[in-house]
Amino acid sequence: MQFLPIKRKKSKPPREAQTSSTQIQMRHVDQITNDIIHAAIDIHRNLGPGLLESVYESILQRQLERRGYHAERQKPVSFDYEGLHFDGGLFVDLLVEQQVVVELKSVERLAPVYGKQLLTYLRVMKLPVGLLINFGAPTIQEGLKRIVHRLPVSPESLLRVNQPPTPRTPIP
Repeated sequence: MQFLPIKRKKSKPPREAQTSSTQIQMRHVDQITNDIIHAAIDIHRNLGPGLLESVYESILQRQLERRGYHAERQKPVSFDYEGLHFDGGLFVDLLVEQQVVVELKSVERLAPVYGKQLLTYLRVMKLPVGLLINFGAPTIQEGLKRIVHRLPVSPESLLRVNQPPTPRTPIP
């Protein structure tokens, strides 16, 4: 007796399971920021605070490239404003996958101006999200800020900052 494989029709996923390109991009940005944060935590655990910003920048770039990301250090950014062109008007510490700006610090405490500076970078570059990471803090969690500029909330985001709590179903 011979068994033949059953051929099944390929069906489209249900409408709610289909994803838009915006959702895919948001998921991708969330994954990038998540991987950057994990790399920064590993570096901070191994080296601790106290080194120069440029040292952390070099090491973080290498770690991200080992994880398969394209990361550019001290990326010059040109922009136009009211008819004026600024060639290399600003430099970002790291630009990861042309989507996430990473600004690094190695200071005892983050000043409020650092977050505002990163938000300005995001506006000028028309990017949705950036990370401000302070390697001078006792832990990366204490020295980490995720700055968002016109990024819709991703349902898969692991970071639930300034968002209403997710409803939970009670355990029977």
